[in-house]
Amino acid sequence: MNPRNLTRPTVFFVAALLAGARLMAPGPAISATSSEPQATAANQTNAGEIIGKVSFEGVKPKLATIKMDQDPVCAELHNDPVHVEDGAVNANGTLPNVFVYVKQGAEKYSFPVPAKRVILDQHRCMFQPHVLGIMAGQELLIVSSDPTMHNTHPMPKDNREWNQSQPPGAVPTTKKFARPEIMIPVKCNRHPWMKAYIGVTSNPFYAVTGADGTFTLKGLPPGEYTIEAWTATYGTQEQKVTVRPDESTSVFFEFEGK
Repeated sequence: MNPRNLTRPTVFFVAALLAGARLMAPGPAISATSSEPQATAANQTNAGEIIGKVSFEGVKPKLATIKMDQDPVCAELHNDPVHVEDGAVNANGTLPNVFVYVKQGAEKYSFPVPAKRVILDQHRCMFQPHVLGIMAGQELLIVSSDPTMHNTHPMPKDNREWNQSQPPGAVPTTKKFARPEIMIPVKCNRHPWMKAYIGVTSNPFYAVTGADGTFTLKGLPPGEYTIEAWTATYGTQEQKVTVRPDESTSVFFEFEGK
């Protein structure tokens, strides 16, 4: 085709086609790799463990008595006085309800979300357990075992807030927390004395101390970790721990009374 024989509109049309062809031509390949390190599945064949105890130093506080008179059903469920759980000290001088978990050091590993559901029960007009742990994305099963209306109201900062009421005989409900968060306070809007705390973690290495104040974190790949112990009353403490293959490492925390 002789360019001299082209009309002006035709010239513009051909130029547009050529420009479009240049735009559609394949360019240099763009790498899809990320500069951020990717988490790998933890190899637990030579895993170690952390065992420890949380002690209390000072004068054992006197716990306030809970008054349940506003709900006759709750009052009738208890023959003996019921005391608040925050600030409690065990008979052996240790602390119960301490949430101990791996705060740092496990980020390079990935862990499957457990299929087993964690249970939060409303029993005898108290949340049981008072302190619990769960992984992000794991199901929380909320049960009401009492013949009265209950209400579960977590108040997170990094997760979605929700408010679930359950009348007597209600079917248990399930919820999830999408992101790690230490700790989420939980209340019952109908019974102001009912409190609980939920620790949402990104790894399965957490425990709650009981009547003897001890804890165990099993299945840790060898390496350096930061362990945190959280209490509702006495604050938090951290320790750096080296976990060696197929060995137990001991850790001790001591909190002072206020």
